[in-house]
Amino acid sequence: MFRKTAPEVQLKTPAEIQRMRAAGRIVAATLDTLRAAVQPGMTTLDLDAIAEQSIRDAGAVPSFKGYQGFTGSICASVNEEIVHGIPGHARVLAEGDIISIDCGAILEGWHGDSAITVAVGTPAEGDAAVMAVCEESMWRGIDAMRPGKRLGDIGHAIDSYIRSQGRFGNVREYGGHGIGTEMHMDPHVLNYGKRGDGIPLVEGMCLAIEPMVNRGSRHWVQLADGWTVVTRDGARSAHFEHSVAITPEGPLVLTARTENRAKIAAMGLPDPGF
Repeated sequence: MFRKTAPEVQLKTPAEIQRMRAAGRIVAATLDTLRAAVQPGMTTLDLDAIAEQSIRDAGAVPSFKGYQGFTGSICASVNEEIVHGIPGHARVLAEGDIISIDCGAILEGWHGDSAITVAVGTPAEGDAAVMAVCEESMWRGIDAMRPGKRLGDIGHAIDSYIRSQGRFGNVREYGGHGIGTEMHMDPHVLNYGKRGDGIPLVEGMCLAIEPMVNRGSRHWVQLADGWTVVTRDGARSAHFEHSVAITPEGPLVLTARTENRAKIAAMGLPDPGF
């Protein structure tokens, strides 16, 4: 079974990492299905039904459904919604929207968690830019996940890239997390930080890296539903996430999708097996 370092951080064996990759493949396939399904006129509840069917058909269980009372199998966050949007029949997608889809699955006790932001039709120039900046900042954070580095190196890599790209808001109060036999575990992974700060990164750690980037300020408010987080200024937001294991060969992307193959190869990361 798993080991622990500092009492709160779960470490996985190579065999356990492969079991997490199996859960991650289900999440990846579900997100591929959802990306292809997104079109004007769909509701976020339509997407939720597709996700639940995909996860259950693969022999897994949706991580989100019932989690602290959450009603969906995905989080579906549209336009100014940053994270934790509740799927519903009233939210109808329109041409030009963007939607963050966050998906989790449990397979034989192991979790996978990943998110993408998808344009409904052709995105506006500013929306395309914030999506690209957010996704690349995620990859910068992933690349910092190497034995011998520290937790702050991840946040520094994410934040410094976002800052280099112009006036975008990096949401600071939400972030990534450890993942394994539970969806949310220690450590909390900030999307900002100092080089060389924080706990050491060691082989066997599995972390979900998930920046949230706004077209406007970084500030947010939570809606009365107790879940949905929106930008305070109404600007649109993007969100990307991968679950990643620290291995001697480098960061292994556990929720890698086929479309990530070229990026992973270009970065020289371990092949997750597509």
